[in-house]
Amino acid sequence: MAKSGRRREWGRATDDTDIFPAVADDDAEPGDREDDPKPAESDKLAEVRSRLKRFGQQVVDRLPQLSVAIVAGLALCVSFPPFGWWYLAIAAFGLLAWVLTRESTTLAGGFGYGFLFGLAFYLPLLPWIGGFVGAFPWFVLSVLEALFPALFGLVAVAVRRRSAWPFWFAALWALQEWLKSTVPFGGFPWGVVGFSQTDGPLLAIAQLGGAPLLSFAVVLTGFSLAAIIFEVVKWWRHTDDSQKATPPAVVLPGVCISAVLLTTAVAWPHVRQSGLGAGDDPAITVAVVQGNVPRLGLEFNAQRRAVLDNHVRETLQLADDVHAGRAPQPMVVIWPENSSDIDPLANPDARDEISAAAAAINAPILVGGVVAAPGYGPDNPVSTNSVIVWNPGTGPADRHDKRIVQPFGEYLPWRGFFRHLSSYADRAGYFVPGNGNGVVNAAGVPIGVTTCWEVIFDRAARESVQNGAQLLAVPSNNATFDEAMSEQQLAFGRLRAVEHDRYVVVAGTTGISAIIAPDGRELAHTAFFEPAYLDMQVRLKTQLTPATRWGPVVQGLLVALGVAAVITAILHNGSFVRRLGRRSKDEGAT
Repeated sequence: MAKSGRRREWGRATDDTDIFPAVADDDAEPGDREDDPKPAESDKLAEVRSRLKRFGQQVVDRLPQLSVAIVAGLALCVSFPPFGWWYLAIAAFGLLAWVLTRESTTLAGGFGYGFLFGLAFYLPLLPWIGGFVGAFPWFVLSVLEALFPALFGLVAVAVRRRSAWPFWFAALWALQEWLKSTVPFGGFPWGVVGFSQTDGPLLAIAQLGGAPLLSFAVVLTGFSLAAIIFEVVKWWRHTDDSQKATPPAVVLPGVCISAVLLTTAVAWPHVRQSGLGAGDDPAITVAVVQGNVPRLGLEFNAQRRAVLDNHVRETLQLADDVHAGRAPQPMVVIWPENSSDIDPLANPDARDEISAAAAAINAPILVGGVVAAPGYGPDNPVSTNSVIVWNPGTGPADRHDKRIVQPFGEYLPWRGFFRHLSSYADRAGYFVPGNGNGVVNAAGVPIGVTTCWEVIFDRAARESVQNGAQLLAVPSNNATFDEAMSEQQLAFGRLRAVEHDRYVVVAGTTGISAIIAPDGRELAHTAFFEPAYLDMQVRLKTQLTPATRWGPVVQGLLVALGVAAVITAILHNGSFVRRLGRRSKDEGAT
C-alpha cells in the first residue's frame, strides 16, 4: 500500500510520516531509502581519502626533515663498532640540531623526529638480538629505546630559542642517557654515545667523568658546530650590508668547543703515559683462554661437556707451550663466562677436569660457571652466574657472583605475561644476582670482575676498583650472538680501561678476547669463533682516577642540568603557564 502526504521537513509534522521520515515507500528503488548505508559509507570513504591525501602532503612537505633525521640516526649507528667511524657521532647531532631548531618544527614534531632518529639508530645497531630469538624482540627493544630520543626531541624544541641552546641540548641528552640506563628493568645502556669514541681523540675525557661526561662532550661538540654553521649561514644570507658587517653570534658555541678540546688536551698526556707502561707499577703475566663452542646459538647450553673440554684442551696447550719455552708462565689464567656450564662445585667430572688444567698450568684459573643458588629445585631452578678462582691443588677458593643480571636473557621479568608474547620466553634463565664487592683474589692479585652484561653499567667496574681491584677482567659469553656484538662489547672494555686507568682482560667463549692497555689500545686480541689463548705481561695499578672517585657526582650534575632544562621548557611554555594560573585562580575562588 502506498503512502501519501510524505514530507522531508524535520521542523514541521503535518502527518505521521513527517514524524518518521526514515520510513520509505515499499516499492522505492534501492539506494533511494534514507536508511540506505551507501551514502554514509561513501562519505566515510571520501573522508578517509581526504585524510590520507592530507597526510601524504604533510609527509612530502616534511620530507627534508624526515630524511635528515633518518640520516642522523644512521650516522650515529656507524660511529659504533664494527664500523667505528667515531667522527660521524658529532655529525649526527649537528644534523639532528638542524631538524629540531627549524621554526616549523613543533613539540609533536620534535617527538616524532626524535623517535625516527632513534629507530634509525637502534634498529641497525641491535640486529644481533634477533639473530637467535627472532625479529620481534629486536623490533620491540628498538622501539622502546627510540622513545628516549623522542622525549629528548620534544623538550629540545621547547628550549631551542634560548641563546645557549647547544649547551641545554647536550644537558637534555645526558638526562635521557641516564634515564635509558636506569629504566625499565634496570635500564639498557647499550648505545650510550661515549662508547662510540674508543677510536676517537676525545676518549681521554672518560678518565675525568666516565662515559656520561664523554657523551656530553661529543654531543655538545656536535650541537655547537651546528650552531656556528647556522649563524654563519644566516649572517651570509643577510641582505642588509650594514648588518652583514656585524660578525655572527658564534662566541658561546665556540667557547663550548674550546672547552671540550682543552679538557681533552689536559687529560691525554696522563692517559698516554699510563698506556705506555711508565711508572713503578708491578708487572705480572696473565693468560686468557678462548676455548670456543662447537656451534653458535641458544643451543650451546646443550653442549656442556664439549664447551668445558674445549677450554681445558686450550689450557693444556698453553701449559705445553709454557713448558717448552714458547710462552711465559702466567700468574693467573682467565676463562670466559659459562666456560663450564656444568656446575663445577657439584659435578665431580667438571671438578676433576678443571683441577687437572689448573695443575698443568700451575696457576689459578678464573672459571666461569653456572652454580645452583640456595633454594634450587626442579620447580625453582635458580642459579648464580659465577666466576670461581680455582687454585692448583686446592680447588675452588674466592668467587664473584654476577651482581647485575640481564633481563629477558638471564632472567625473565613478568614471566607469565611475556611467555604469551614469544615462544622464546621460557628459554630465559632463572639467575639471581649476587651481592659481593666485585673483587676476587687470585695468586695474591685483587682482580675486579665485571661479567659480560655488567661491563656496560658504570657502577660495576667503578665499585670493583674502589674495592681494591688492580686489574679488571671481563669474562663474557657471546656464543648466542655475533661478531658485531662482540666488537661493540669490546669497546665497553676499552672505555673502562681509560676510565679507571687499569689494564682490562676480556675473555670470550667465542671471542673477541683481548688484553687492553689503560689508554684503550688493544695490546693483543683473538679472532672470532676460534680456539686460542693470549699470554702477556700487564701492570697492576692502584691509583684512582677522577672518574673513579667522582663519576656519580659528575653524572648527577649533568642530570641536574638536564632537569633544569626541562623545568625551563615548562616555564617558557605559555599555554602550560596559563593553564596553571587558571587552576590556581579557580582553587583560590573555591
